[in-house]
Amino acid sequence: MSKVLLFWSSGKDSAMAYQKLTAEGYVIAALVTTTRPDGTIPYHEVPLRAVVDQARAIGLPLWRLPLPHPCPNTIYENLVGELLRQARQQGFTYVAFGDLFLTDIRTYRTQLVEKYNLTPLFPVWLETPQASLAYAQSVIQGGLKAIITNVDETKLSPQLIGQPYDEAFLDSLPPGIDPAGEYGEFHTFVQKAPFFRFSVHLSPLPVPA
Repeated sequence: MSKVLLFWSSGKDSAMAYQKLTAEGYVIAALVTTTRPDGTIPYHEVPLRAVVDQARAIGLPLWRLPLPHPCPNTIYENLVGELLRQARQQGFTYVAFGDLFLTDIRTYRTQLVEKYNLTPLFPVWLETPQASLAYAQSVIQGGLKAIITNVDETKLSPQLIGQPYDEAFLDSLPPGIDPAGEYGEFHTFVQKAPFFRFSVHLSPLPVPA
């Protein structure tokens, strides 16, 4: 049986990718997340222990890929490459990502994964950025409960940190902000999902002054 390794960031798009893959009959055998030296998840700014709890809630093993800081691209590719090599040796066939519509990132990931004779999957891929609002609404309506954990303070107020990712949040976004945050405007953490066996608590996040 073909196995899938899902790159798990702790946010809504990883969770949506999980739902889509399982609905399509794929067997997700493990999650993998990257960490900084301080034990937090890059961009999402949540502690590794919270992601460990998410994996427990799903019932899957969590592979951890520590990254140095700073992490030049060559080092990143070597570290990910070794992980992919191990995945191939352990019988994985697919590697999945929660990317939405940034074609340069998809191309980069595809080339990296295929180098190790694995097949990339992009289960929540959108054909155009214009589809992002409908996608964002499907996240909320599909039963995922997520909160905002980090924002680009040049585009959004840090006061949004800790707020739920819901219709009120979408309505509050200024023009030009992608509803799914695909340009890095904000990041999320999933606390509850239809496939979680229990809700995952996340301690209150510090809001920048």
